[in-house]
Amino acid sequence: MPSNKSVSDAPIVQFTNCRILRDHQLQREDLWVREGKILNPEKLFFDEKGSADVQLDCKDSIIAPGFIDVQINGGFGVDFSLATDDFKSGIDLVSQKILSHGVTSFCPTLVTSPPSVYHQVLPQISVRNGGAHGAGILGAHLEGPFISKEKKGAHPEHCLRTFEAGAFQDLLATYGSLNCVQIVTLAPEMRRSSEVIRELTKRGICVSLGHSVANLSQAEEAVQHGATFITHLFNAMLPFHHRDPGIVGLLTSDKIPAGRRVFYGMISDGIHTNPAALRIAHRAHPKGLVLVTDAIAGMGLAPGRHTLGQQVVEIDGLNTYIAGTKTLSGSVATMDTCVRHFQEATGCSVETALEAASLHPAQLLGIEHKKGTLNYDSDADFLMLNDSLYVQATYIAGEEVWRQDVSGM
Repeated sequence: MPSNKSVSDAPIVQFTNCRILRDHQLQREDLWVREGKILNPEKLFFDEKGSADVQLDCKDSIIAPGFIDVQINGGFGVDFSLATDDFKSGIDLVSQKILSHGVTSFCPTLVTSPPSVYHQVLPQISVRNGGAHGAGILGAHLEGPFISKEKKGAHPEHCLRTFEAGAFQDLLATYGSLNCVQIVTLAPEMRRSSEVIRELTKRGICVSLGHSVANLSQAEEAVQHGATFITHLFNAMLPFHHRDPGIVGLLTSDKIPAGRRVFYGMISDGIHTNPAALRIAHRAHPKGLVLVTDAIAGMGLAPGRHTLGQQVVEIDGLNTYIAGTKTLSGSVATMDTCVRHFQEATGCSVETALEAASLHPAQLLGIEHKKGTLNYDSDADFLMLNDSLYVQATYIAGEEVWRQDVSGM
């Protein structure tokens, strides 16, 4: 057998008998992995004269890129918007538990909070690679407090803020630091929001429009200044109106700068968005749809009372409400559930459903050269799924980090 030593001593693993999601199609070919990266087998054979050290039979599974959740507020009793002494152990617990949902990287999300919470929590969030310890952290998503009072949803009104006095300086003072921040959700109709959007974009931070009463021209202006995302489309924004479709109109706007794509988050849990609305959005702008869980601390827990930042929420089945109201407050759906519901509700292809949770969020964050695809030289973060899109195993950097226990089945 030819030696693999010419380039690296690391073992080469060949995943056989599988269908790989590559170039928007499920393709029947093998997946080759070494040192956490996906290999080009042609280069391996012809340049290195190499071969596999280990072969794994995937038993006809689908292999898809790992899911990326860009809006998750917590789970399993952990709330990312609560400043606690053991915050790090909480984020570690969530990152470990979501491996079973197929999530290999995520953006821990903080809802509208007092400045003291941002100042305490943000220094405890650091960008890190995933592994056996849990899913990778891509940076924080700060949802608020620069949002509309009319569309605050589950966000506490007394913590809302505006840009009246110092615009970007107000934002810096509120958050304390932007070092680990990946996404900021704000309402674009706010005075001086344009300069804030420009400043955030300049720093490589994704600006998302949400919790807003913006009309379409205000939303288009925000995109022209650099905004690229819409936070949970249809939720916490003006409803679609034929004379002014509001933020929803960005899906078919002809004023998006050339070469720019607007992405939009969808909570595909069967609660937050009617299946017909999900179908409308998907058919209007399929390449921009990003599945998010918007999961709260109660995800993975029994029904009852839990927290979302400064608020108490009640879980009743898949419904989560601010306690004593009928205001929806995040979800308890898992990412794999959202993928299955999306596919069922829209009748889209398996490939499309999987890419909405992997390729599209990677493109939104500008990391599609290493995450969200199974292209050669990408990070080997991937899932094995059955034909019904249930996750059977999760891999990060080519290492198995979770597998479905079939012993009791």
